[in-house]
Amino acid sequence: MGKLRLTMAQALVKFLDNQYLSADGKEHKFVKGIFAIFGHGNVLGLGQALEQDSGELRVWQGRNEQGMAHVATGFARQSLRRQIIACTSSVGPGAANMLTAAATATANRIPLLLLPGDVFASRQPDPVLQQIEQSHDLSISTNDAFRAVSKYWDRITRPEQLMSACLNAMRVLTDAAETGAVTLSLPQDVQGEAWDYPESFFARRVHRLDRRPPSATQLADGVAAIQASRKPLIVCGGGVKYAQAGQALAQFADRYGIPFAETQAGKGAVSSDHALNLGGVGETGSLAANLLAKEADLIIGIGTRFSDFTTSSKWIFQHPQVRFLNINVSNFDAWKLEGIQLLADAREGVTALENALASGGWQAGWGSQIAAVQQQQQQETRRVYQAVWHENGFIPEIDDHLPRESVYREFRQLTDSTLTQSSVLGVLNESLAADAVIVAAAGSLPGDLQRVWRNRAVNTYHVEYGFSCMGYEVNAALGVRLAQPATEVYALVGDGSFMMLHSELVTSLQEGAKINVLLFDNMANGCINNLQLEHGMDSFGTEFRFRCAENGQLQGGLVPVDFAAIAAGYGCQTWRVTTLPQLKQALEAARHSPVSTLIDIKVLPKTMVHKYGSWWNVGVAQTALSERIRKVAEQINQKRAQARDW
Repeated sequence: MGKLRLTMAQALVKFLDNQYLSADGKEHKFVKGIFAIFGHGNVLGLGQALEQDSGELRVWQGRNEQGMAHVATGFARQSLRRQIIACTSSVGPGAANMLTAAATATANRIPLLLLPGDVFASRQPDPVLQQIEQSHDLSISTNDAFRAVSKYWDRITRPEQLMSACLNAMRVLTDAAETGAVTLSLPQDVQGEAWDYPESFFARRVHRLDRRPPSATQLADGVAAIQASRKPLIVCGGGVKYAQAGQALAQFADRYGIPFAETQAGKGAVSSDHALNLGGVGETGSLAANLLAKEADLIIGIGTRFSDFTTSSKWIFQHPQVRFLNINVSNFDAWKLEGIQLLADAREGVTALENALASGGWQAGWGSQIAAVQQQQQQETRRVYQAVWHENGFIPEIDDHLPRESVYREFRQLTDSTLTQSSVLGVLNESLAADAVIVAAAGSLPGDLQRVWRNRAVNTYHVEYGFSCMGYEVNAALGVRLAQPATEVYALVGDGSFMMLHSELVTSLQEGAKINVLLFDNMANGCINNLQLEHGMDSFGTEFRFRCAENGQLQGGLVPVDFAAIAAGYGCQTWRVTTLPQLKQALEAARHSPVSTLIDIKVLPKTMVHKYGSWWNVGVAQTALSERIRKVAEQINQKRAQARDW
């Protein structure tokens, strides 16, 4: 067996360039390339290796370590976890910047390979520049913080350790059940150390994404549970999308008359116009799904982790004998809610259930209820899409008794806009191409989208809500565009999230990878402002206001920002819109723009879509001077008593 004398970093690059994934008979490179921000902790090691011979790996230049890792997460997610982009940073603050992105990937079960530089293994120059010294443990570095947010973590302190570390990294990155962020910490001296690696380490490796079938006993349990039910409801999770099981789910639902609802990750696995698709379920659920969820006697969760928003803090499924049948590749998720476990790939599990039920003549007993709630949903969607401001300041389509008049008046004086958020979404839903991909993550937009957005094509709804990470939107949109270069991509982002992080907008211009940013500016962290007001508080630290000289509080005027000017400074084509006709014109112009665009949309605060019969268990003060807060606490406690404990 031959040997190749390479540095650890050179060996790592060569190894990554020879990894392939086989799924459903199709084989392709697993690692498309590496996003890099170079510093002293990686430029002379991994940077030198990439300069010398990067093989077929493309190297992108990031602007912010968190931003570039969000790009990689968005890319892997849109690629249905079948291809990844790795990310490298220097030691210290560069590495720490990637922590948020690592947590985002792990929470969403998305493969993300992080290659941060690390302090010297030899410790000769300790403390090296950007090193944190822990007097009780000299082995700790910034990178140890990744342990809590990684599915696999390793530190390569000798060049030969690279081999076992890389194999374990690939094991996790290609595991449908256990994937997430993988962190390989690379001490900067070891990156440059040479070692005689066996040539076999660099052989073409094909990792197989096999589809796990259900066991006969678990399948029998699942069939028995369905046959014993009268009104089952399917919850379509992200596992359906990643397993490309949407068609199988729709066929199963059609055959047995079972309606299905969607999680944020599962939305878009089946188009919204399917007769049995009820839309989002739970705290940000649609009217149709939440009405039937309360009556369902069996919840068939397919590829979902049952987050608190999906279950409305374990409250939305209110049938006294409700049971749960959990189809999942993850044993951890299959056990949730004391469910009946069917451990299997989503497509294999659904297909097996469909075939096993075929001979029994069983049908769901919803009758005309499905069509009735679908009609209600369509009427409600039209209603909120048509919500407009009236001269008296009253918007009947979204009136939920929140205090609006004074902030409306102030906002109009600053912007001359009376646009409502829900009417803007209506125009977008009608105007964007059917195959355009929308990207969102935080604030009020994900809730509005799950409640009323209708997908006309599969895999066009890309909303990160496992971590609800502010700053994901713009950066992940670039990842989507890299995954689908011919597709128009729209990042729907609030002003708060845009200001949090939009670094890779510049990278999109550098790469000629056009993205479109639809920025909703309401001069607030709007969804949290609503949360305060709904729970008895006044606005406190959530509207963007100047500090008041009289009392020293953030109670002065609203802080206006010209976001179009910011993006124009980068080189984007931009528009500022305050009316629906202006929005339509800007959208048409953006379609024809050869470069990335930003539409600065001034939307009245507190004009998002209200919720539909849901509840969310948030921490409310159990004692307070405010009578309103005390009353809300009583109501919360009443709802909590109706919810499942575990």
